[in-house]
Amino acid sequence: MDLGNGYGHLTYSTLVHPGDTWDEMRASLETYVPEVKARFCPDAPMGVSLRISNASAERLISDAGERAWVKEFLDSNDLYVYTVNAFPFGPFKGERVKEQVYEPDWSTDARTQYTMNVARILTEITGPEIEPTIQTAPLAFRPNVSDDAYVESFTDNLLRVVAFLLNLEQETGRRVKLALEPEPYCYLETIAETVEYFNDHVYTTKAALRVAELSGQPLAEVFQAMRRYLGVVFDICHQSVAFENITEDLQLLVDAAIPIYKLQEAAALNVPEVSDEIVAELKRYTGTIYLSQTTELRDGTITRYLNLEDAIAAYEADPGPRSWRTHFHVPVFLDELGPFTTTRGGIDDALAFHARTPLSTHLEIETYTWDVLPEHLKTGDITEYVVRELEYVRDELFRQVSATES
Repeated sequence: MDLGNGYGHLTYSTLVHPGDTWDEMRASLETYVPEVKARFCPDAPMGVSLRISNASAERLISDAGERAWVKEFLDSNDLYVYTVNAFPFGPFKGERVKEQVYEPDWSTDARTQYTMNVARILTEITGPEIEPTIQTAPLAFRPNVSDDAYVESFTDNLLRVVAFLLNLEQETGRRVKLALEPEPYCYLETIAETVEYFNDHVYTTKAALRVAELSGQPLAEVFQAMRRYLGVVFDICHQSVAFENITEDLQLLVDAAIPIYKLQEAAALNVPEVSDEIVAELKRYTGTIYLSQTTELRDGTITRYLNLEDAIAAYEADPGPRSWRTHFHVPVFLDELGPFTTTRGGIDDALAFHARTPLSTHLEIETYTWDVLPEHLKTGDITEYVVRELEYVRDELFRQVSATES
């Protein structure tokens, strides 16, 4: 829904539903999204965040009838797509995902072509009043980045897409924006690293000359293109996991003039004080198909683990006081999860910043872990769960807006 007064569009990520193939995604659209709309905003158009895997993109690119179906479905249900999740290239449900979620990474032609396909699809299924965004991977899984040549390879592919988006707008009159999503254990992890990457590799004369060469457009157009088509997704969960200060992170991006194309409301698992009892409870959250990157704060020192299981093993080998934050998306309407808490405070901080100075026109809740949440957290059905999240974010934002006006 459009929140009005420049505060942007709010929706939830359909990554929570089955959608590895186009048939699955189409069924999820028909099954869940109209019901969410009926409960959350029955009297106004509702935005949709559409998950498009590579298999779905290939199907839609080759099948004009399916693209037409999407447009007709949206129109007939008072829905509109304004953003796409094109982060997971392949399967994301029902089988081990872990670090494979970043593959193929941005060093490959496969990731590049996939993203271009999604952009072209968006020019057909979105209305002319929308400038849709594509959420994508944080360039590469950090352990795979072996040398400067690897960085150059994924940077060049990123610039190929910027050139493509520039020419796509010239061809269709539609602007599509690409947003990189920093994430723990990836090449783009912290916001400071992200700002450094943009300054060193994107906002440079070398990069502009490359985009001009690829697009055939003059430098005057290209210099604008570097910020017109490429920005970031700010996932509040990811930066909270790293023990980053959310307000300071957002200010870093604003000061660097890096567009926040999507502000993603998500919360992580927070353990202020680890103990034997807490560890026993946390084991209910281990063994999932997803990575559970965990950051430990102990005696002022940060230690990063790829999975919660690794952090638990380190604790059991050497017990002692410490705090943990874990990349496990938990419902944003919860502040406590039994014996531990969540990083929902980071969402509140981001919404307070957004209330004072709107940061993005695209807001989205991304709690995709419903299928792997412990049973005691599954209150109601998936539709009720999604609606409660949407209501929380909408109401908290408007509360913050009222606070700034009083």
